[in-house]
Amino acid sequence: MRPVNGTPLLRLYAERRRRHLEQLDPAAAQARELRHLIAQARLTRFGRDHHFEKINNIIDYQRRVPLRRYEDFLAEYWRLPFPVLTDVTWPGRIPFFALSSGTTTGATKTIPVSRAMVRANRRAALDILVWHLTSRPHGQPLAGKTLILGGSTALTRLAKGVHSGDLSGIAAKTIPFWARPYTLPGIQLALLADWDEKLERIAETAIHEPIRVLSGTPSWLLLLFERVLALRGGKGAAFPELELLIHGGVAFAPYADRFADYLRATGAATREVYAASEGFIAVADRGPGEGLRLLPDNGIFFEFVPVEELNAPRPTRHWLGNLETGIPYAVVLSSNAGLWSDVIGDTVRFVDRHPPRLLVTGRLSYMMSAFGEHLSGEEIEQAVLESARDLEMQVTDFSMGAEFPSGPGAKGRHTYIIECGGSPPAPEARQALAGRFSAHIDQTLMKRNADYREHRRNDVQLDAPRIILVDPGAFAHWLRAHGRLGGQNKVPRVINDQALFADLKRQVLAVPGDRF
Repeated sequence: MRPVNGTPLLRLYAERRRRHLEQLDPAAAQARELRHLIAQARLTRFGRDHHFEKINNIIDYQRRVPLRRYEDFLAEYWRLPFPVLTDVTWPGRIPFFALSSGTTTGATKTIPVSRAMVRANRRAALDILVWHLTSRPHGQPLAGKTLILGGSTALTRLAKGVHSGDLSGIAAKTIPFWARPYTLPGIQLALLADWDEKLERIAETAIHEPIRVLSGTPSWLLLLFERVLALRGGKGAAFPELELLIHGGVAFAPYADRFADYLRATGAATREVYAASEGFIAVADRGPGEGLRLLPDNGIFFEFVPVEELNAPRPTRHWLGNLETGIPYAVVLSSNAGLWSDVIGDTVRFVDRHPPRLLVTGRLSYMMSAFGEHLSGEEIEQAVLESARDLEMQVTDFSMGAEFPSGPGAKGRHTYIIECGGSPPAPEARQALAGRFSAHIDQTLMKRNADYREHRRNDVQLDAPRIILVDPGAFAHWLRAHGRLGGQNKVPRVINDQALFADLKRQVLAVPGDRF
């Protein structure tokens, strides 16, 4: 059933919000956010421990509140009272805990989500539509429905008034009444835990609905497009009314060509978002690759620590008032859910300061230095994608890890497991293609990283990369084996856990199909 077109009202809001953002001083807005957060939390246990009543400015705050990680909050503040956190790091009782999707690389985290954070996430979602209407003034995103391809919306009751679950489940439970007619899937479909069944049922529903907006992780959205097209007999557009595709969670570049084919019929726009369980951080206000605009007035105070200083005794803590472009930063945030200078694990690089725009460059855990080569996640991903482009090869997913020397005289090396998209190369061509891929990645990294180049000099310390090409579906097989198929789950680009990387190799090589 088609809902009443809500775009005219949205357009009024979008125009007012856009004018506000254009006039906003981002640094001043951030200073106000921090003052507001401190004022709200001064009577919490955390606020008393850190003498919030004595904090007058950002310098005071950074002097009194050290950088922390999730594990520090858990040990110092959350573990004993969990699941009932009342006036601990945020005033009142925390009603929700978001289970971080992770990448099967560690234990699931339970991130506090306050009602203030729920409202902030809702405002951020509206900002996506604000920038869509700014770039496409005649768009009609609320003339139909928005399909959100997230995880299960089932929530687990932990205590009276306290629930945990996927962030998409928290969003579904707190969706305002006015938005329900515009949102898919319905509650019964959204509750399904079996990803394969859920995808099939959503596809069957979608072909009968006026879908104007799609949102999700690129790899899972592609599966939805493929299934919907199959149900339509391979004819026409998968979503004939689609005008906006919202994506995030992983780099879009490996999927861009395939989405271009699917979106060509309707001319739908794509818009990237940067959202984490800890908070909604940035939204693309311009074209792909031009940076995501930081949200400076939405319940979060941001700090940025140069990655190379993160483990130093006194790292430099930048904010919007003094950050620099082109520097790899670790993202640190203080939020209206009770996180304070939390190192969330992401790395970014700013491309603009006014307004602040950033590119997400990876995860702190996506650093590879098993042999002292100090490769960043950004360097690794760019090397793989550039090699694939130059070899005219379609890559849908990849992961890499280290293989250590197995005996005297042996050398270590990096192994890349690369899933081919489209029509995979013929079996007889794979060995040669893998060899060219290895040489291309190797040369690219040697040009860009002096430490890697030194370790590869004359093959003395490090062998050339090993490339394992696998067929479509191999990584999905691995995620399914770990119960992480679908929703916000994604394949880790770099795996430093040797047991986990060995498990990945075993699982993907067990999938039927030719590979090298």
